[in-house]
Amino acid sequence: MKLAFSTLGVPGLPLPDVLRLASAHGYHGVELRTHPEEPVHLGLGPGERADVAAEFKAAGIEPVGLAGYARVAAPGDDGPVIEEVRRLVDLAHDLGAPFVRVFPGADHEQSRQSADAIAARRLGTAAEYAADMGVRILLETHDSHRAAADAIRVLGLVGHRHVGSLWDVMHTWLAGEQPTESYAGLSPYLGYVQVKDIASADDTTPLALGAGVLPLSDCVEVLSRHGWDGWLCWEYEKRWYADAAPLPELLDGGREHLSRLLNESA
Repeated sequence: MKLAFSTLGVPGLPLPDVLRLASAHGYHGVELRTHPEEPVHLGLGPGERADVAAEFKAAGIEPVGLAGYARVAAPGDDGPVIEEVRRLVDLAHDLGAPFVRVFPGADHEQSRQSADAIAARRLGTAAEYAADMGVRILLETHDSHRAAADAIRVLGLVGHRHVGSLWDVMHTWLAGEQPTESYAGLSPYLGYVQVKDIASADDTTPLALGAGVLPLSDCVEVLSRHGWDGWLCWEYEKRWYADAAPLPELLDGGREHLSRLLNESA
């Protein structure tokens, strides 16, 4: 498995600095939080996109994916949501990133069946465009569909190889799933895995990997046992927790912890 971290952990940091951190601390890739607050966003022009792609290539670091904010199960018209996903796919294609992350984002007033159908319809429409661009759209286990059992209801309806899953191990744990259950559901669709650690279900302030309660060893073990060889991406949610320790000072320890788990599970 290859190791990456998300720019959610270093909010607003210029891309050259992000890439230097990855190189210096032994990470192979970077997930780009794709938001107007960040250096990489949907408003970049063709020249800027070419510059970003060149910076990644020069640094020898891979762009794992774009962490977008489209909410594919949210109520409302399909058009704006599909257009946002297509714009993310365009940007991923231009940067050489294989994946785009989307959220479910259903609200409490929607029935489960309605939310699933809306998400599947939008993802199915966007999938054809993504296929033409060589990009895969990943539905994250998050918010209204935080369990693997929730996500696969949608993914089964879509039935397209350019729509898959992004396994956020915190959300499946908060939903009450064991890693073996989550992997069994998501494995036919799995794009990559977001790892993190927290103090408890009631306190999701980000911690150094291994310092909290999330079953990271069990997650790595089940992935290794099944021969999965994709990305483990550390999503450290510094943007939402200003008092959390700075990510750069934790990167070495995080890499060492994941490497130890990988060696133990081999």
